[in-house]
Amino acid sequence: MTLTQLRYLIAIADSGLNITLAAEKVHATQPGLSKQLKQLEDELGFLLFQRKGRSLESITPAGKDVLAHARRVLAEAGNIRAYAANERGEKQGRLTLVTTHTQARFVLPPAIADLARRFPDVSIHLQPAAEGEVLAQLATGQADFAVVSTAGEIPTGGLAVPLYRWRRVVLVRDGHALASLGRAPTLAELAPLPLVSYESTNKPESSLRRAFAEAGLEPQIAMTARDADLIKTYVRAGLGVGLLAEMAVSAREDGDLRALPAPAAVPECTSWAVLPRERVLRDYALELLLALAPQLDRSDLKRAVAGHDTPLWPAPPSWVELSQAITN
Repeated sequence: MTLTQLRYLIAIADSGLNITLAAEKVHATQPGLSKQLKQLEDELGFLLFQRKGRSLESITPAGKDVLAHARRVLAEAGNIRAYAANERGEKQGRLTLVTTHTQARFVLPPAIADLARRFPDVSIHLQPAAEGEVLAQLATGQADFAVVSTAGEIPTGGLAVPLYRWRRVVLVRDGHALASLGRAPTLAELAPLPLVSYESTNKPESSLRRAFAEAGLEPQIAMTARDADLIKTYVRAGLGVGLLAEMAVSAREDGDLRALPAPAAVPECTSWAVLPRERVLRDYALELLLALAPQLDRSDLKRAVAGHDTPLWPAPPSWVELSQAITN
């Protein structure tokens, strides 16, 4: 049994049992991958997959157990490599981050640009995903950490580290009835208007929907998108009133629009870094985390990531405070 065989096994499972896709993912040939899978099954003495003709149909119960062990084995092998690279002071490698469009587009660029200057030999890969898909992607083990936002609750699926707090804003075209309001509109004023917001608004557990429901109101959702730039585009097109994250609106880029505070009943959100537990982070990944959360203590963060301690994290700053810290 080899680490390569275990890596191929995981690739097949994570590619929907599609051998062709799995081979592309691990940069192998399809015949080579199939041969390694057969050798692993021969050594184990049982099938890992049920087959239908030449295709894989499902993972066997025993295959599921082996897959779980294989993920842990490869994770620990990765930890050893990361620890050794840190000990050698290596400044090259690969950093993969899964996050939402809003974080990737409006929050991460200054911190990543600074990281790229300090670690020019590190290959940085962003995997944008819908809010509800980010942690599922992290669970596959293909990312070093995730950045997500919640309205109060702590994310599950790993070690959650609070980064910063942010609020939503109401965005309208110049000349809209709300544009000259000079204050935050109320939920009652927004309820009859067509609203344009994030995809997550469609979910019953959406904090925005809950805010309206608690006030006995039903919002009129005209359109949703995972991309904040699309929300602004359709606000400009007159489709409705935008409700989006404050960091997605810029006085320089969006001077043709009017931004108002969201109603006070719409809860504040927190952005979190979620890290796989007991993962040895490369030094450059740790530096990116500290850039996104300068209020954190380096030693506390390293102990928590290693699984030795879960500290009481300091209160996260507001988006305004963080943006000033990472751009200065």
